[in-house]
Amino acid sequence: MTYVQAVLPPKSMGVTYVLWFFFGLLGIHQFYMGKIGRGILYLLTGGVFGIMWIIDLFTIPGQLREVNAQRAVGIG
Repeated sequence: MTYVQAVLPPKSMGVTYVLWFFFGLLGIHQFYMGKIGRGILYLLTGGVFGIMWIIDLFTIPGQLREVNAQRAVGIG
């Protein structure tokens, strides 16, 4: 029996930044990237009191590269 893994489409940088800008303190961009635990943390702490929200401005490209690489091989 052979299993075929579906290649998932990549997440968009533009969509992620729009979600970060408008809903970042609620963690919606983290949910979009599939990081549910981090999204819940942001939701409960206001983006960890706004500090992680600012850090995400610079780390989103790296986070997306990681998420999209996982999606390309069928993880996530």
